Amino acid sequence: MKINKVKQIVTSKLFFIIISMVLLFLLTGGYFYFSSKIENYKRKNPYEIKVKANDNFVFLGDSITEGYPTKELFDDLPIINSGVSGYTTDDILKNLDEMVTIYNPTKVFILIGTNDIAHEKNEKEITDNIKKIVQNILRKRPNTRIYIESIYPINNTEDDKIDHNVVGIRENKMIKRINNQLKKYCKEKKYTYINIYDELSDKTENINLKYTKEGLHLNDLGYLKVTKVLYQYLKD
Repeated sequence: MKINKVKQIVTSKLFFIIISMVLLFLLTGGYFYFSSKIENYKRKNPYEIKVKANDNFVFLGDSITEGYPTKELFDDLPIINSGVSGYTTDDILKNLDEMVTIYNPTKVFILIGTNDIAHEKNEKEITDNIKKIVQNILRKRPNTRIYIESIYPINNTEDDKIDHNVVGIRENKMIKRINNQLKKYCKEKKYTYINIYDELSDKTENINLKYTKEGLHLNDLGYLKVTKVLYQYLKD
């Protein structure tokens, strides 16, 4: 009886050890399998964009650009994120060398102006400064291709998601007027104007709540939407 009991104990322990080893193998194997799948997905270029060895794509702007997870969303592309939170057109003009020129960019994507509105600058001041930004870039880097993004819409409705302290005095009516001027400027100078305003806005022409954190800044889904639009300009 004692021998049988010992056999039962030994057998149960062996069974427990074997089951533990199998589970450990499955868990670690599954982890590495799915980790490799995720890494492959992140590094996969869905548009098969071919870049030259000396290509540099600069994203220039304020907090909306700074918050853009460019490394994660453009993992295999030579993108420099030159966004600085709180920056206005004046700030960029003062810091163009360190934000743009030093990278010798082949393409520059400009998204700026919303903070100027918050600082109560008028439409002419804002558009004139954006034009100066472009002129100063091309003066030092004449072969750079210029892409001007529309200023993104805001949402200042009474939805619980909206933080009115962040959105401030910004208004979509003014943003649209500035965007129209930027579009006209790009057409005259043969630069590329990218209308992301319409891509992010809802039927009421506010930024769609699913794309924003609090009415001004983008959330992850908003950045994915912008990425989908920008990819075509990165590959041309």
